[in-house]
Parts: sequence; C-alpha cells; structure tokens
Amino acid sequence: MIITIIHASFDPTVQVFVDITPDASGSSRFGGFFARPWLGVLSRSLAAILGGYALAASSAMFLAVALPVARAQAVLTGMLVAIVLCACAALWAFATRTALRAWIGIAAPALLFWLGTLALGPRA
Repeated sequence: MIITIIHASFDPTVQVFVDITPDASGSSRFGGFFARPWLGVLSRSLAAILGGYALAASSAMFLAVALPVARAQAVLTGMLVAIVLCACAALWAFATRTALRAWIGIAAPALLFWLGTLALGPRA
C-alpha cells in the first residue's frame, strides 16, 4: 500500500510504504480478547504474586530437605533464599517478552523444586 503525502518542501509528494500484513498475535482467532493490554499486565501480576509464592515455598522446602547441615540452619537458609527467589520471580514476570514465558519461567523451577522435595522425602 502506498500513501502519498504532500510535504511543504521542494518535493511536493513523498511516498510512504505502510506494511498491512496481519500480525501473528492471534488476536483475530480469539476475537481480540488477548490483544487487550490490561490482561497481559494482570497475567504478569498474577505470575509474580502467585507464581513467586509457589517458587519461594517450593525452593524453601527443597533446601530445607536437601542441605546437609543442621535442620534449623537448613530451614533458615531455605527461607532466606526463597525471599530472594520471590523477588527475582517478580522481576522475571515483567522482564520477559510474553506473559506465557513469565508463567513458564516461574512455574518450571517451582515444579522442579517440588519434585526434588518429593524425591528426597522427609528428613529424619
């Protein structure tokens, strides 16, 4: 598509090429539902809050079971690391390109920590 714009300089017409190819966002498939920006912000916020909590809880459980130190020290270390991971999850949720990547990037390590805790079992 070519649009002709009249300009006030010596060249009376300037041609501007406009790309009108459809985007691959899938907005036409779902009727524009996912094209709304507030849904992306909501999804990322939920990923940061709920996913960050799940990541922090599962990492604290894993470290409390996996660290080869006294139980009280392992629990304290796990909780301190969990606070840092919760903050990193919030940063990750808004730093990624899509909300789906934010969810996957937070849920995958949380699932791995949880599976590791189940594999190690309770500590005596």
